Amino acid sequence: MATEKPVQRKLEFIKMKWKGKDLFDLVCRTLGLRETWFFGLQYTIKDTVAWLKMDKKVLDHDVSKEEPVTFHFLAKFYPENAEEELVQEITQHLFFLQVKKQILDEKIYCPPEASVLLASYAVQAKYGDYDPSVHKRGFLAQEELLPKRVINLYQMTPEMWEERITAWYAEHRGRARDEAEMEYLKIAQDLEMYGVNYFAIRNKKGTELLLGVDALGLHIYDPENRLTPKISFPWNEIRNISYSDKEFTIKPLDKKIDVFKFNSSKLRVNKLILQLCIGNHDLFMRRRKADSLEVQQMKAQAREEKARKQMERQRLAREKQMREEAERTRDELERRLLQMKEEATMANEALMRSEETADLLAEKAQITEEEAKLLAQKAAEAEQEMQRIKATAIRTEEEKRLMEQKVLEAEVLALKMAEESERRAKEADQLKQDLQEAREAERRAKQKLLEITTKPTYPPMNSIPAPLPPDISSFNLIADSLSFDFKDTDMKRLSMEIEKEKVEYMEKSKHLQEQLNELKTEIEALKLKERETALDILHNENSDRGGTSSKHNTIKKLTLQSAKSRVAFFEEL
Repeated sequence: MATEKPVQRKLEFIKMKWKGKDLFDLVCRTLGLRETWFFGLQYTIKDTVAWLKMDKKVLDHDVSKEEPVTFHFLAKFYPENAEEELVQEITQHLFFLQVKKQILDEKIYCPPEASVLLASYAVQAKYGDYDPSVHKRGFLAQEELLPKRVINLYQMTPEMWEERITAWYAEHRGRARDEAEMEYLKIAQDLEMYGVNYFAIRNKKGTELLLGVDALGLHIYDPENRLTPKISFPWNEIRNISYSDKEFTIKPLDKKIDVFKFNSSKLRVNKLILQLCIGNHDLFMRRRKADSLEVQQMKAQAREEKARKQMERQRLAREKQMREEAERTRDELERRLLQMKEEATMANEALMRSEETADLLAEKAQITEEEAKLLAQKAAEAEQEMQRIKATAIRTEEEKRLMEQKVLEAEVLALKMAEESERRAKEADQLKQDLQEAREAERRAKQKLLEITTKPTYPPMNSIPAPLPPDISSFNLIADSLSFDFKDTDMKRLSMEIEKEKVEYMEKSKHLQEQLNELKTEIEALKLKERETALDILHNENSDRGGTSSKHNTIKKLTLQSAKSRVAFFEEL
């Protein structure tokens, strides 16, 4: 599976006298980035990570002077609350790409069910709204969306994972890319290892520990458990941080409390720890003060931009809805027209059959009438013959007998002729009646065909909206009518919508947790227990103990004891 790579731009030129700030500013200008305080240029020296110093010449750093040096533009400091602190869309996007890569590379532990949810937001950010006709089965086959640890932990095929990711992806309809990326960060920022830099240290007793530095403060971990710190010291309890050689000294804000010290493995590591401590402490204090003029301007611009995008999305949604309604109306009209054409064809065929039947009946009636006339003529001739025979004098008895027999036969023949003539006359009358009915049926068929061909092929204008042609230029008038200015009423409405979104988000949190639990229960039967990592086991133990509170709440619980007690606890570890 391939993964979405962060945008990479190579700047392969550095002036000899450039300081770190010159190079850093060049990269920021290239990206259009203004929230520069979160980022830095990272490089590696002797298997140790280091950050470019702003006030020092680039070539004066401990870097190779002969071979090209690679600097990575990365987030150095993380926000406490991404939604409130990250203003620019480019800043959000860079954080999204970096955090997503850290989760996939397993530098940040993420439980399986949360990994599926985060993957669904990553898909929404890349592909937009789910469309079953476009996003068919297998469309995620080439995407790297889940950590390999999660994939290996369950007896599930790629199709099964895709099905579960897509089920959540379909629920994110209507979210723009920046909104989906922000939802991703809001979930990721509550993961235990999010934004934490870990360093191996020893306390006075020589106990091996881990020091975690993040936006909230300093945390002490067991080397085997990077999820839950043993103790924490928030930045507002720390007065001074310094180091001498490999020894690091922390002075609490309360001067009555003794300083506590620890040792790191290398002097270079101490320099890195100090940089991260100073930067995180400065941002921690800045968050608790009024925003600078620059930040206020950026937030105002961001609000206006958000309002503009929201209005634009609403306009596009309305246009899409009108286009869909027009297409539905067009399809309905086409269906009705086709139906009417079929009815007209059937009526025309019925008319042709009626005309053919009427012609046959008329021909048959004419033949029957001629036969009846012929029989009547023969009957008259027979009657004349009978009269002639009667009038003829028969001299002999034999002739008389023969004559009587002929007369009798003539009478019988005349009777039969009369009966046949009467039957033919009745048959002619019946045929005339059938012909009249056929002509009446022909008249009704012609009337129905006339009604169909003259019926209107479209519904009343007041009940169905006028169909719009598929050309987008047909919406120019609508677009013109939606022009707006950013007025106080717009901003008030936006503020109300933001508040409404917050309330809706809180309401959805419970539902989201229920969905996560359902997914966890559903795939639990497919888990291969023997493949669980140490972090999986620790996370499950925390969950079994009811450790589902947020990262901030966990840190607060660890700081309920006095700073003095925590310092003493650290030195006794």
